[in-house]
Amino acid sequence: MPETRQVPRRISALLLNSLAGGVVPRTGLEYIAIGRTEEINAILSDFRDLEEGASSFRFIIGRYGSGKSFLLRLIRSHGLDRGFMACDADLSPERRLAGSKGQGLATYRELLKNLSTKSSPEGGALSPMLSRWITSMQSEAASEGNDPSSPAFSAAVEKKIREACAAFDTEVHGFDFSTAVVTFYHGVAEGDEAKKNAALKWFRGEYANKTEARRELAVSDIPDDDSWSDYLRLIGALSRAAGYKGLLVFIDEAVNLYKITQSVSREQNYEKLLNLYNDAMQGRLPGMGIFFGGTPQFLEDTRRGLYSYEALRSRLAANRFAENGLVDYSTPVIRLSRLSNEEVYALIRRVMNIHASHYNWQPPVSENQLAAFMTDVASRIGADTLLTPREVIRDFIGLLNVLRQNPGTDFASLVAETEFKAADEDPEDDDFAAFTV
Repeated sequence: MPETRQVPRRISALLLNSLAGGVVPRTGLEYIAIGRTEEINAILSDFRDLEEGASSFRFIIGRYGSGKSFLLRLIRSHGLDRGFMACDADLSPERRLAGSKGQGLATYRELLKNLSTKSSPEGGALSPMLSRWITSMQSEAASEGNDPSSPAFSAAVEKKIREACAAFDTEVHGFDFSTAVVTFYHGVAEGDEAKKNAALKWFRGEYANKTEARRELAVSDIPDDDSWSDYLRLIGALSRAAGYKGLLVFIDEAVNLYKITQSVSREQNYEKLLNLYNDAMQGRLPGMGIFFGGTPQFLEDTRRGLYSYEALRSRLAANRFAENGLVDYSTPVIRLSRLSNEEVYALIRRVMNIHASHYNWQPPVSENQLAAFMTDVASRIGADTLLTPREVIRDFIGLLNVLRQNPGTDFASLVAETEFKAADEDPEDDDFAAFTV
């Protein structure tokens, strides 16, 4: 990527604020992406298969500092640019794949809240997606000779919608799903916000019980801890019907499954993950790609990780021929290495250029000083295992801020007087990690 590429001010502000705060930016990632060509190409190959109706499942596995969260976000950005819908959620003690206290449903709700398209990249795309599909149904009805100004036009459109929804009826919960779609249409056509909102509430899994949903929508069931993945499958099918290439599902912080202390609960979550994996790998989720981000411990620990669950261990074991420097990016597991010092140097140089452009100033930092800064950081005790680009970039932006606001301050002197330390953090915490992509 050329260093001279102009970054829109809105994006540069978001990038600098996020990086200074130690979090992964949700947009603008392409301006700071470094490396990871092979991994990205493997995912783009998946996208081409998804466009043809295939399904895929990938685990992005790497140690703390390897850039899992950033890679997932960048994949998401690529997918939106290519016409996919995407949804994402971070797992936590309150959000799991399965649970008896609403943890699975909480994950589904988070995914639906973050449902995104290229035109709605920050989430909230459920209603626009439904409206887009209904508009296409109205266009089809009109093209068949139905007069949009006729009282019979609404009935003709509803017939088209029900015919299209017939494909959903064969799926688990498909009939209720079709009912909610038709209710949403009536809410739009009649200007009835109550009907429209009731349908959206049902899609998002926000009804407290079946009785309330049945009263407002005439449905027999609602998404819950056990069934949420069936409804997500239907959202994926509807996204393709609405003209999108498919649905990309991103689930990060999977290490929270590894951290579940009760073995029965942990195995229930692994069983749910296995079901999703099997459905994807057997092509039962047309146009749907599922991506999990986790650590080597989450994958390989034979006591509590995925390898403790034999059905998953046998499916996810490494290719025994891909050793001694040989790689295989076609397997379900993509393993990430840490950023090299050269890549971190390229990153801080790029960040400095964005900072200079955003604040319209020239940082008093020469190439030799920048190289010396990187050498100094890399030589710190523990830097090879503990120091991540998150700390380096956060400190470097702080350094640039001080230089800009205190004219005459010397870069070399400021660096010499400051001790850069590796952060003392949970090695399983990878919400930011590295900028490798």
